[in-house]
Amino acid sequence: MTLRNSLLCATALAMVAGGASAETLRWARAGDSLTLDPHAQNEGPTHALAHQIMEPLVMRDMTGAMVPALATEWGPSEDDPNVWVFQLREGVTFHDGADFTAEDVVFSFERAMMPDSDMKELLSSISEVRAVGDYTVEFETKGPNPILPNNFTNLFIMDKDWAEANNAVEVQDYEGGEDTFSARNANGTGPYRLVSREPDVRTVLEMNEEYWGADEFPMEVTRVEYTPIQNASTRVAALLSGEVDFIQDVPVQDLARVGEAEGLDVRTTPQNRTIFFGMNQGADDLDSDNVDGANPLSDVRVRQALNMAINRPTIQQVVMRDQSQPTGVIMPPFVNGWTEALDEYPEADVEQAKALLEEAGYGEGFSIQLDCPNDRYINDEAICQAAVGMLAQIGVDVNLNAMPKAQFFPLISNGETNFYMLGWGVPTYDSEYIFNFLVHTRTDERGSWNNTGYSNPELDEKIVALASETDLDARNEMIAEIWAEVQQDRLYLPIHHQVLNWGVRADVDTIVDPEDSPKFKYFSFTRS
Repeated sequence: MTLRNSLLCATALAMVAGGASAETLRWARAGDSLTLDPHAQNEGPTHALAHQIMEPLVMRDMTGAMVPALATEWGPSEDDPNVWVFQLREGVTFHDGADFTAEDVVFSFERAMMPDSDMKELLSSISEVRAVGDYTVEFETKGPNPILPNNFTNLFIMDKDWAEANNAVEVQDYEGGEDTFSARNANGTGPYRLVSREPDVRTVLEMNEEYWGADEFPMEVTRVEYTPIQNASTRVAALLSGEVDFIQDVPVQDLARVGEAEGLDVRTTPQNRTIFFGMNQGADDLDSDNVDGANPLSDVRVRQALNMAINRPTIQQVVMRDQSQPTGVIMPPFVNGWTEALDEYPEADVEQAKALLEEAGYGEGFSIQLDCPNDRYINDEAICQAAVGMLAQIGVDVNLNAMPKAQFFPLISNGETNFYMLGWGVPTYDSEYIFNFLVHTRTDERGSWNNTGYSNPELDEKIVALASETDLDARNEMIAEIWAEVQQDRLYLPIHHQVLNWGVRADVDTIVDPEDSPKFKYFSFTRS
């Protein structure tokens, strides 16, 4: 999309305003943001809150289109194919009144490349970030990178002086349990400023009166009160009673109840996210199974058997009430590289799955623990419970260990889980993002969410090469080759693509963001 078209798209969305009313929006979802440190966690609800307070150089609007944010123009350098040049927006200030300049961009990107950053894979092709004057930044890459801006949509800019003054130069070590000033406080350039923050209880935001986009967006939401409500029944009750105006995750069993309630709407769209199970196939032995001296998950036949035991249509119909799309690949249809062939999934076949286990030497089955979040994805624990029953039919006795996401995600980051649920969205809309985080060997630069122990040096080379392949046809062929290997090696057990169901007060004028990341500056209110 050209910059001109992006600007037109942003302007069109900004003009979709009802009345001129301005008011508080009371927002709830199952889980809270994990941290306010913008580079510590690459996680959807964490980014969703950050987008209200902070801004990236470029962002995706509520339709999923990439539009300008703190940058107004960008493109490859005319002099050097390894350099991207970004022109920054002038006259922007942080919430404390400090001026936004190129120095803040350089600081933020260098910070996001630190070892404790969960965003570093997105920036692994960058060799240097440099300021060229106050409002121009150059990104030099290790080879021509045709999709570099796609990696920046959730890369938030911090105030360098604020970070230095508050001992927030280093990224929070979230997995290590570190608590920092940047985890509890924020100073962004975004449309809303932080008023108060009680993690897992309540966060209050108020409109930034000095916001650069005040005249470009509706900005009818002047105050946001964000309340995480983990219990599904309690969350729906709060919406039905009028205690909250907007919940992002209407339980599938309550869709009709909410949709038929006076003064409420259910708004739906396919989500850019796939749900799947990961398996530690790299360890010699597992500490969460009953097999001594061996790892059953290291045998591809066992992984194939588990894949064949999962009855995806049953999960779709019984657990998800048809609010999901079964799949055979950990890639949403939005993503470059997706094909109908890859999306096909095996028909559940208990006898064939048992035969594969027998062939692998596990004819008597085995037991293993499945770690699962209970407040992150739609019906996450219920999906895991269904899988437990399905795997039992082939002799695999699964002990379900469900927990809040704040305790769950560090298990993956620290390599402390052998069988686990994960959901993955793709904000770049390109397969390289999935490969960098979930397929590449876990190193300091890549593979931070690859808890499978999978390591394929030849595949790693192809993944790295994607960042500098400018022939898009050749690049797509490389992507197809990587997916073919990933599918053959059966790293993951794909379950389904999620469908989003937002429950909102009927007079709230918004579309559903496929990233499940509402941006309240676009919201408006209709009045009869």
